[in-house]
Amino acid sequence: MNRSSLVRALFAFLVLAASTYTVLTAKPELGLDLRGGTQIVLETSDSPTAKANAENTDKALEVLRRRIDALGVAEPSVTRQGDKRIIVELPGVQDPREAAEVIGKTAQLSFHEVLDQVASKPPNAAAGDLYLPNEGGGGGVLKLAKPAMTGDKVGGAEAVLDPQQVAAGWIVQLNFKDDGGKVWSQITGKAACQPAGTPGRLIAIVLDNEVLTAPQVDPNGGTTLCNVGLPGNGSTITGNFAEAEAKDLSALISGGALPLPVEVIDQRVVGPSLGKDAIQASALAGIIGVALTAIFIVMVYRLVGLMAVIGLITYAGMSYAALTAIGATLTLPGLAGFVLAIGMAVDANVLVFERAREDFIGGRTDGLRRSLRSGFQNALSAIADSNVTTLLAAGLLFFLAAGPVRGFGVTLSIGVIASMLSALVVTRVFAEFAVSRKFVLNRPGLSGIAGHGRVRTWLEAKSPALMKHSRRWLVITMIAIVVSVAGVAIRGLNLGIEFTGGRLLEVSTAQPITPDQARAAVSEAGYPNAVVQSSGTDDITVRTTTISNDEAEKIRESISRIGGGTELIRNESIGPSLGNELRNKALIALGVALLAQLIYLAIRFRWTFGAGAVLALLQNVAVVVGVFAWTGKPIDGIFLAAMLTIIGYTVNDSVVVFDRIRETRNARSTEALGPVIDTAIVNVLPRTINTGISTLFILTALLFLGGDSLGDFALALLLGILVGTYSSNLTAAPLLVELEKRYPAPPPRPKRVQRDRDSEPDRGAVV
Repeated sequence: MNRSSLVRALFAFLVLAASTYTVLTAKPELGLDLRGGTQIVLETSDSPTAKANAENTDKALEVLRRRIDALGVAEPSVTRQGDKRIIVELPGVQDPREAAEVIGKTAQLSFHEVLDQVASKPPNAAAGDLYLPNEGGGGGVLKLAKPAMTGDKVGGAEAVLDPQQVAAGWIVQLNFKDDGGKVWSQITGKAACQPAGTPGRLIAIVLDNEVLTAPQVDPNGGTTLCNVGLPGNGSTITGNFAEAEAKDLSALISGGALPLPVEVIDQRVVGPSLGKDAIQASALAGIIGVALTAIFIVMVYRLVGLMAVIGLITYAGMSYAALTAIGATLTLPGLAGFVLAIGMAVDANVLVFERAREDFIGGRTDGLRRSLRSGFQNALSAIADSNVTTLLAAGLLFFLAAGPVRGFGVTLSIGVIASMLSALVVTRVFAEFAVSRKFVLNRPGLSGIAGHGRVRTWLEAKSPALMKHSRRWLVITMIAIVVSVAGVAIRGLNLGIEFTGGRLLEVSTAQPITPDQARAAVSEAGYPNAVVQSSGTDDITVRTTTISNDEAEKIRESISRIGGGTELIRNESIGPSLGNELRNKALIALGVALLAQLIYLAIRFRWTFGAGAVLALLQNVAVVVGVFAWTGKPIDGIFLAAMLTIIGYTVNDSVVVFDRIRETRNARSTEALGPVIDTAIVNVLPRTINTGISTLFILTALLFLGGDSLGDFALALLLGILVGTYSSNLTAAPLLVELEKRYPAPPPRPKRVQRDRDSEPDRGAVV
């Protein structure tokens, strides 16, 4: 074994050992869309006294964190995004109303002396008088004095059982800081001078112009506390509170006031069953897809195919280990990206094995092992180019997308890197070892690289003159684009609420009901314009304009009455401003993706190659969008992830074709370009078909097992792969032919001859 092989083997062992250890000892962080819960996105805005910048948003974040901690939610997450946004994740919380009411209070917490209590606010009240309904207990309307103290004097509040009278229920203990205890003694001392049971004996605690509570100052103490007040830096509010009431009150008081006004611009509630079903469906799709892919690869490439399957298993372990090691959050789109990348991981192996076959059959190398080494070396350029283009798309998803779709970009990036490691290191170590066995050397047909497959043999026998009809292929391309654009113009795009704003409610009913029945119930509830549709087998989705949490609950109750009860699957609310922002980001992401791919191809190849690739991309994107327009399928964030993946996949295919065209042209520089491209397509088409079939196994499993969201994602990718196979061969290449007629390329430079250490005889090799 030579030095380079020994280094690869050692590196493969270390990678496998580290991956195995991480898989066995660590668990990935699941996003809320997989474990269930509530996510609320808040946006801060300027106040009269503070600017909405990163510093003040961080202060607001700490106030929110204290309020959430007081609610007792297990493992909450509160993070800042940008300068003005705060993302709050509450695992396990299925009713967002309480959480939103508690964490979204924006006004200054204040303590007031009560001047009077009346039935209603007088119509002739002075402009400066403050009248607030006594919703904290007692009824009526309280006339309040100016604030005596604000929430910045409160050190904390805690809900506890009354230690003296446990049967009396829960109480709220207050703690003050700075001179808060002194101010509290002054206002309670003044109130204690008033007779028990009168309004003047009350102290009102107000938040967001709502009276949280208005307790009396020790009604049993008479006037003993007059002008003395409650001493110390602590006090107690009693009132026979239930546990939930005491905890909510303590959360609001201890949370204090937000330094900036906040607005809920995005809210997502995911039921626990959705995440559980998604994980099970993705796992089943992955198992089925990997099993079918493994069988297919072994049938086509025999022994080296079996080694590729081993590499595929190590790829899955490396990807999973990397996700957990970096602490990435696994989301629903991310789970789809993880499953999808399994199919894409086969691509590098297929490229290598096809090149190894060519070298062995053409007699350019001596023996199976050197043919395999040559295959790895010759395929490296195409593998690197195709993976870079996919990483470009994944990076754009991460930096330009938002929400769970960013998770798809992370898992896709990890998958691409892991696939390169598994193919170029792990699979190579196993495959070189396998083909070096004496048993295989005596029976080269078992190796899988000693003969072409049936597709390649048939194509070489036919020798199709594809580029002879280059203009015909371009006409077909233009027709496909026109039909697709017509679908968008005539039918329009069914933009999801992520791009338009609004509310999406999905529920599962105990008893099956039809969309018409649900539509009638929702209409009777006061929402005749809501879009009501079936989802999955027995689920119902309702889409409306932006409505409150209480209104969403009203819709749910109307469906529950006719469905014998409901289980929440998801509840999403996105403000119109955020919808516009996400839509603009989606368009920017697509535009930047196209530009980035063009620039990369122009650098790696010639500008005419880049133009052909962009036309292929345009056709692929147009056809997929057109099919979704004609069929009315939703265009949402997951669809955006699919589109950027399609862009990467199409360029991946185009790069492989271009790489072979360039290589064939350098070897046959005196021939016309058309026959050169025909030969290149014949050489790479088996790779395209084999890789496509491997990926189609995964996507077909997701299409039928992944539910509506993952199903639509899989459908978009299925279309993209099928159209991409056509466009990379019969759109990009024909345009290249036509452009080269007008703008011929300069003659290729002669290559420098370099020594290939891997192709040297293995002196003293152990085989």
